[in-house]
Amino acid sequence: MRLYRKYFMIHLKSIMEYKASFLFTCLGQFLVSFNVFLGLYFMFQRFSNVEGFTYNEVLLCFGITLMEFSLAEAFARGFDMFGTMIRKGEFDRIMVRPRNEIFQVLGSHIEFTRIGRILQAIVMFVWGFSVSDVHWTPSKILTVILMLAGGTMVFSGLFLIYASICFFTVEGLEFMNIFTDGAREYGKYPVCIYGRQVLFLCTFVVPYALIQYYPLLYILGRGKTHYALLPVAACFFILPCLLFWKIGVTHYTSCGS
Repeated sequence: MRLYRKYFMIHLKSIMEYKASFLFTCLGQFLVSFNVFLGLYFMFQRFSNVEGFTYNEVLLCFGITLMEFSLAEAFARGFDMFGTMIRKGEFDRIMVRPRNEIFQVLGSHIEFTRIGRILQAIVMFVWGFSVSDVHWTPSKILTVILMLAGGTMVFSGLFLIYASICFFTVEGLEFMNIFTDGAREYGKYPVCIYGRQVLFLCTFVVPYALIQYYPLLYILGRGKTHYALLPVAACFFILPCLLFWKIGVTHYTSCGS
């Protein structure tokens, strides 16, 4: 972690050299996400609810999902750039250093401009929080925190899988965007609206439902008490992702110049 903190400070000092560019990029990220906010607003002007979920409840759902994704994208962006590292031979240098490879890859790129998207997610969540009929208790606030932690872990695990694929293909496979950027898009709504098959996949294969749908039901007073702890279970998704990374490292062959 000390190594990652050093990388963090280096990237922060670097991006602060161009403050105006940083601020405008953050603003752009904020406005792009704001378009989604408007899309939801106008849709719910036409329909009062979607599968029993009101506009304010969907805002809570999407605000949390967007925060989860944005945090993972900000701090695990190095995995998304991993294909370039392999092509340029940069991973060779990482391999010979007496430090953990994952932290070095993580520290290779930190996307501070995602602050704009995180702020938009906070705006949506606070709005949904303030106008919803949820009776907030310490356990429900803790559930939100667990959702953020578990969701960040799940999305980071998906970025790790994307990077691990590069050991075998050099280039990452674009279909992985279905599980990362795609999840951010269809995460606007509780996953139950997509049907039982999708809900099953999002529960037992890629555990989106454990960090979104089930704990949201608990927060809204429609789910069982143990739903609040399901984001903790979702954190274990990182284990097979790490195993896949280890397998990839053993198959790594330098291809840089």
